[in-house]
Amino acid sequence: MARVALLLAPGFEELEAVTVVDVLRRGGVDVVIAGLEEGPIPSARNVKIVPDTTIEALNPEEIDLVVLPGGIPGVENLKKDPRVKELLTRVREKGKKCAAICAAPGALAAFGLLEGRKATIYPSLKDELKGAQPEDAPVVVDGDIITSQGPGTAMPFAFKLLEILAGREKAQEIARQMLVSWP
Repeated sequence: MARVALLLAPGFEELEAVTVVDVLRRGGVDVVIAGLEEGPIPSARNVKIVPDTTIEALNPEEIDLVVLPGGIPGVENLKKDPRVKELLTRVREKGKKCAAICAAPGALAAFGLLEGRKATIYPSLKDELKGAQPEDAPVVVDGDIITSQGPGTAMPFAFKLLEILAGREKAQEIARQMLVSWP
């Protein structure tokens, strides 16, 4: 079974985080919500989520995908935390994947992980994709990097991640169960 670490920083975007966790868990993926700090993490609109663990407790050897939800100031908190860059670097060194949605692809760019890669981001933040080849699409996959544009693309983003981790048939099955139109 695939294992995903979704990182929560104070100020995260609720819809992007919860949608990914929900869809992946429905699809049988082991999702660990890891906070940058202990205790409940407040979202951009002060919805608090209690993570399963903290970033320090994650073992990069056991992770197949790291997901960064967007949200302001959540993404700024991700960018300034060296543990986030270290985890992403270690996971990718093992040939595993990372994904980011909304403003969070800007964190991947800031960490130098989008150099020469196709990526998307919240449209008004396109300038933050330094080194990347910006694309105006809801979800962009370039090798081991998956990016998406924002809250309205959270569902297709989550289903693309499920397809990558558990196969197209599983993603279509879960989409049917959720009454979601997904290719």
